[in-house]
Amino acid sequence: MRQRVRTAVTGLATCLAVLSAGLIPTTAAATENQADLRPDRASKDARQVADWVIVTGDNKGLPFVIVDKLKAEVFVFYRDGRLRGAAPVLLGLARGDNTVPGIGERKLSSIRPEERTTPAGRFVSALGVGLGKKDLVWIDYGAAISLHRVVTSNPRERRLQRLATASPLDNRISYGCINVPASFYDAVIRPSFTGTNGIVYVLPEVRSIHDVFLAHAEEPAP
Repeated sequence: MRQRVRTAVTGLATCLAVLSAGLIPTTAAATENQADLRPDRASKDARQVADWVIVTGDNKGLPFVIVDKLKAEVFVFYRDGRLRGAAPVLLGLARGDNTVPGIGERKLSSIRPEERTTPAGRFVSALGVGLGKKDLVWIDYGAAISLHRVVTSNPRERRLQRLATASPLDNRISYGCINVPASFYDAVIRPSFTGTNGIVYVLPEVRSIHDVFLAHAEEPAP
């Protein structure tokens, strides 16, 4: 077990160091050491985590998703690191990388604005059913955090307009769930999770990616 932990930690540290130094050239397709994510398509943090997933095999042969909170974008990958699709997202209203304990058991009306965060981390995720029997991808079931089609029931929130703007600054509106365009959910998200689990990596906005994902790498194997 110690050897597995040491290997995972070393893999992440080495990968981040090499990527930060710019020693791995960028290509348009997935390779043994890279995901299919060009510099003009995604942030440095998103590229580093995507490449780390491929280098270490952290996705365990499953499709995976990277949510970049700072850029308000989502990237969906096939199990081998090829990019399946990307889209803008709406996120929790409040800035933060953790959830309030017990928040998943509370009524929405009781959740204060500063508590409406989208948690960062690595989540084993699967299709499920939410309110109104609509399908969604559960990210953190206990905290009631999911990825789903954009909710448009309150016109005053202007969620469709927020998704359409170029700036990520107005993409903070939800109670913590990740909203994506309905067409993207139907064409990319749902097929990616049909018949299989997947891994969702939500990038931090307060902590560093090293802290969030190195902490995961150091967890004991079950």
